[in-house]
This record gives sequence, C-alpha cells and structure tokens, in this order.
Amino acid sequence: MRRPDAARIANGLRRTLDAQRKACDDWRRVPGQEVRYGRIDKITPNAMRARLPGAALGEQCRVVSPELDAEVIAVEGRHVWLAPYAEPNGVANGALVQALGTSSRVAVGDYMIGEVLDGLGRLLVPLASPDEAPSCDVAGVAWRALDAEPPPAMTRALVSRYLPIGIRAIDGMLTCGRGQRLGIFAAAGGGKSTLLSMMCQGAQADVIVLALIGERGREVREFLELALTPQARARTVCVVATSDRPALERMKAAYTATAIAEAFRDEGKDVLLLMDSLTRFGRAVRDIGMAAGEPLGATSGLPPSFYARLPRLLERAGTAAHGSITAFYTVLVEGDNLDEPLADEVRSIVDGHIVLSRRLAQENHYPAIDVAKSLSRVMPQVTDAKHVEAAARVRRAMALAAEVELLVRVGEYQVGNDPETDDALTRAPDIRAFLCQSQHDVAPFDDTRTWLDHLVT
Repeated sequence: MRRPDAARIANGLRRTLDAQRKACDDWRRVPGQEVRYGRIDKITPNAMRARLPGAALGEQCRVVSPELDAEVIAVEGRHVWLAPYAEPNGVANGALVQALGTSSRVAVGDYMIGEVLDGLGRLLVPLASPDEAPSCDVAGVAWRALDAEPPPAMTRALVSRYLPIGIRAIDGMLTCGRGQRLGIFAAAGGGKSTLLSMMCQGAQADVIVLALIGERGREVREFLELALTPQARARTVCVVATSDRPALERMKAAYTATAIAEAFRDEGKDVLLLMDSLTRFGRAVRDIGMAAGEPLGATSGLPPSFYARLPRLLERAGTAAHGSITAFYTVLVEGDNLDEPLADEVRSIVDGHIVLSRRLAQENHYPAIDVAKSLSRVMPQVTDAKHVEAAARVRRAMALAAEVELLVRVGEYQVGNDPETDDALTRAPDIRAFLCQSQHDVAPFDDTRTWLDHLVT
C-alpha cells in the first residue's frame, strides 16, 4: 500500500486549521469557551509575565502582535509566567495576550514515517503552496496530547519477548525485551552516535522514533544523511530541536517524540524510541524552571520540576495492553562518572543501562560498550537459561583478563598459576572479536547466539 504523501497531508492539515480559525478566534480554543485576554507586563529573553486571570498551568497562549505562541509555566495570583516557542523579539510591554484554553498537542499519522519534524511535530521540509497542493483526506491523522498519562501499571503486558537489535554486544550480553527502557551513558567522544545509527539499522521494530534534542545543526544533517541508511530512514520518524531553539521547544521535543511513539504503540506496533539526549532535556527544563522562579539544587543544579517530569516522561514508554515502546535514552556524563545527579536519577528509573567507554572508542573498539559496567535487568525474562549462563561465563572471563591486564602488559604474568585466568586470556581475542562490529553490519540474533555458545565451549 502506497504511503500517504507528507506534503499533501501537511497542506491538508493547514487548510483544515485555516478554516477552523475563521470559524473561531483560534483553532486550539475550546468551542463555546469565553475568550480571555491579558497584557504582558514583563519580558525577559526566556519568559514573559502577563496579567491573565483564570489561566492554568500548561495552557497554551498567544501574543497577538507580533504573533507568538507561548505556554503557561507558572501561576502567581493573577499573573502568569509564559515560556515562548520562539524568541520574544518585538514583543512590547503591554502587548495583548490571549488564553487559548487547551494544552499542546501533535497531529500523528503514517505521513510522519520517513520525515523530519521540529520539536513541536511540524514537518521540516519545503511544502508546495496551498493553492498548488492537491487536497487530501486527513481522517487518518489523530491529535495526541504531548503530556499524556503513562499506562496504568496493572494494564501493562509483561516484558517477555526479546527485541533483536542487530548488535552482538547487546543481543548476546545485554539482551533487550520489547517494552524495556534503557539508559545509554556516554562521555563526549564515546561513540554514542555510532551506536544509535547501528540501532536504527538493525533493530527489528515496526517503527523507529528518533529524537535529537540540543544537537548541533551540522551534526543533525550528517547523522540523518550519512549515518542512517535509506532503509533505516524509510521507517524512522525524526524529531529535531537543535541547540539554538528556545528551551520550551527543546523540552517539548521529548514529549512530542514520546506522543508519536505512543500513537504507533496504540496501533499494536512495536516501536523503538531513541532519545538523544536526556541531559539536554534536563538543561531545557532547568532553563524553564529558572524563568519560572524555581530554586536550583545545590549539588545537582536542577530544579524540583525536573525530578517530577523525568519519571513521568520515562514511564510513558514500555508495554501497554497492545504494542510496545522499547526506549533508549542517552545521558552525557563527564569522564566515566556515573554518579552525577542526573545520571544517577535516570539509572534509578530505567530497566537497564549501557555504558560507553571513551577508552574503547580510542582503541577503535566499536560499539564502545563497556559490558562489565552495563546491565539489562530483563534479560533473564526474555531469553533462555542457556543464553544467560553463556553471557555470565563470558563476563567472568572478561573480568579475570582485566584483573591481570597490567601484569600481562609489563611481562610479569606467570602462566600456569591460575588455569581459569589462563583460559580467560586465551579466549580474550575471540571475545573482543565478538564484541566488535562495523557500523553498517547487522548481526542476526541466531548467529549471535551461535557465536556466543562457541565462545564458552
């Protein structure tokens, strides 16, 4: 079946919204609700204060002139603080602002697959003019709230099926389940982009949702056009909010990507959600929290709202009654310090963690996964006992070899003193070959199992 044309869908949506705007003051205002206006009385580069009685936290607003959308991020009596979706350049003191009476949402449909969207779910492609574009049926497009409730705990299906990723180090040693959530912890230069591109190519998921938050604009295009194959792009929805975008859009990009993944999960699909990175999401939340007057933690440098937003966001992934979202969230760390407040908080919520080693990356060992420091908590639930035992024996051999690595390098190791360590050193080259993999090589799951069994026999 031919996939709907993205430009036609987008122009159809735009026409529909224009018609609705003519019928009421704004298409996002609840029909029949009283129109509420206020005045801006304070402006900063990141936020605006307005006297707007009755406005609710999270409500969408619009500055009338110049036209600028914003969201209520704090309420102080009859005043509210607004975070703008764009730079508030040109907004004057006393500018008129309208409360729209609804929360932010995104139009989700199959037209998104293979496309690049901004942090609010809008297509980042040149479209034909409305007069030239053919009309289209938008019945297949569903509106989803960006900030939705996670599935109730007792309605979630158990994580019981493995998800082949196509990477031997993960499928063999850190087997993932459909609906699992994992953190990827990496320092700068740790091979994070390489790992994400390999996941996009090899994961056996129906749809991939890739969120690039706070990245450099140059790196975004390089990743999409050079790191991803055409086959991977054809099943991927990419949500992009580069580092120059306002803090509200960078924060909303995480919610937009999650809402899109939820929509496909509700259709019964197995979705792979890749979010890069939670660290930059946290920085966006910090900027918004500071604009709203929140205090920052003395050690973490993060506002209280971050610790409320993070578990709510991450809990939206996982299994539901039908379909699943398997999510990987990257976290930037300084050096190899995994005890930073943000990294520690993420690790306490997710169902496993993958640690990338800068040392392995410098040794051209890709993917640079430090297996000894990584863990998949659901591996025993999604694969058989023989597989778990083989992975444990490989881990044991790697640990023994690491203990005497310095002695081997300086020529002080005595062969024959410990037969188990001798055996581990003998197997070390084969284990390294098993864990190394070229960027565009997809390893079938059964082949990975066969190779792993061979390593321990």
